[in-house]
Amino acid sequence: MSTLAAPQLTGTGILLRFALRRDRLMIALWIGVNALMVLSMPNSLKSLYGTPEERADLIHQVSTNASFRALIGPVFDTSLGALTAWRVGVYAGLLAAVMSLLIVVRHTRDEEESGRQELVASGMVGRRASLTAALLAAGVANTVLALLVTVGLAGQGAVGALALGLGVAAVGMVFATMAAIVAQLTESARLARGLTAAVLGAAFVLRAAGDSATDGGTSQAFGTGGGSSVLTWLSPLGWLENLRPYAAERWWVLLLFAAAALVQAALAYELAGRRDVGMSFLPTLPHCLKGVGGTPMGPAIGRLGSAGALAWRLQRGSVYGWSVAFFLVGVVYGGLTDGVADLVGDNEKAREIFQRMGGQSGITDAFLASMVGMMGLIAALYVVGSVLRLNGEETSGRAEPVLAHAVGRLRWAGGHLAVAFGGSALIMLLAGLGFVVGYGEEAGPILGVALVQLPAVWVIGGLAVALYGLLPRAAPAAWGVAGAVLLIGWVGPALDAPQTVLDLSPFGHLPKLPGGGMSWGPVLTLTGLAAVLVAAGLAGLRRRDLTT
Repeated sequence: MSTLAAPQLTGTGILLRFALRRDRLMIALWIGVNALMVLSMPNSLKSLYGTPEERADLIHQVSTNASFRALIGPVFDTSLGALTAWRVGVYAGLLAAVMSLLIVVRHTRDEEESGRQELVASGMVGRRASLTAALLAAGVANTVLALLVTVGLAGQGAVGALALGLGVAAVGMVFATMAAIVAQLTESARLARGLTAAVLGAAFVLRAAGDSATDGGTSQAFGTGGGSSVLTWLSPLGWLENLRPYAAERWWVLLLFAAAALVQAALAYELAGRRDVGMSFLPTLPHCLKGVGGTPMGPAIGRLGSAGALAWRLQRGSVYGWSVAFFLVGVVYGGLTDGVADLVGDNEKAREIFQRMGGQSGITDAFLASMVGMMGLIAALYVVGSVLRLNGEETSGRAEPVLAHAVGRLRWAGGHLAVAFGGSALIMLLAGLGFVVGYGEEAGPILGVALVQLPAVWVIGGLAVALYGLLPRAAPAAWGVAGAVLLIGWVGPALDAPQTVLDLSPFGHLPKLPGGGMSWGPVLTLTGLAAVLVAAGLAGLRRRDLTT
């Protein structure tokens, strides 16, 4: 390290320890969920497809179906390790990327937006120390994840396990450095997270489009012919796929990850050295600037008439993004529904898993119920993030000037809660419409399946409200609850978890539609529980002191 660079990194070690200590629960949760998802897959696949013939039949069904290739990717070998990499590799990379971008943005732009970075910078801390500590924290998290994956899958083959572990961690670091760049460009942490997540979504779409466009013949599925589409190679998730763990590993693909991460990190460091703390390269434009035809290019001109209007202004971008994503995912899953019976075939174990997730109806109805149920589990993440926007507004100091005027706490909170709970209903409705478009069936029953998930989603949101109102310092624990519920719903049925474990999730008490009978008791009970939790949280918010 040069003598010029060293002073700019002064204090990096202290900031790194602080970041790891501050995020210890969040990082542990992300790593735990991701690692458990990966490590549980070999046993699940072995119970489902125990013989090479069954696995070859599965691969043939998948490789000849463009929708399944788009959703999961191509298969390159029949071993349990290769099937594990195929089934969860891309999604493990997605989770690692989300974890990494959250870590980096939180310890860079979030700190500047709240004003804490200015206080830190006034001490003996180098100009680039915070950025370095954030990237190192993401590196530590991804290294631990890679070690867990490598050790946990070593029984399937140490070389393949190492390739998969390094690939997942490499995806995380590519998006960590991407987030570092975006954090220099934008003026708010919310926008930095949103833009980086948009890049991640584009990477997934490119990978899916490339895989669906590639000839899915059996010869190519086993790597004996053809090659990946150009679109696949444009995506870091496609690089993970083409690393081919457990199938004649292509180690040189790791050089693509290394080059991308190094170039992006260098650019982030260069940008960080050229701006002042709290500033950005893409600041919000002033009111006076106009676009073509007089269209305002800066913030909207005019006053907000209510607390609800302010909440909508702050969260509308998130609502739009989730809405589009849920509709498109619904279209994709709906398109897969007709082919699920052929995919499952005579495999009773696979049929049992779908029925544990979706009910004891026909396999098509069970698949439909289980996939819509998964959308409900993901919607719980949206409602938690939207509710905790209250906590972010309070801790950043932005709530104080709003509440200093003729706006009561309940009106202020009510605006955000309307967006949170109403937005969850909107995205589930759009998911149902996506299934209707993809599946081509009548809208009524499928929309009913989507909307029946809302009471469970609202219970998770109500718990987030209660934590924020009563125990504000514990409010981020709502992410842990949502993650645990997601893990139970995703992995529990595949691991044949006891019913008592599945019942820990509010989603385990919902009627299994379509196919099963509608039971209003659990729906009304969960809705009432959500209302009680919200009321308790609002009562606590009204009585306690706010962070100033």
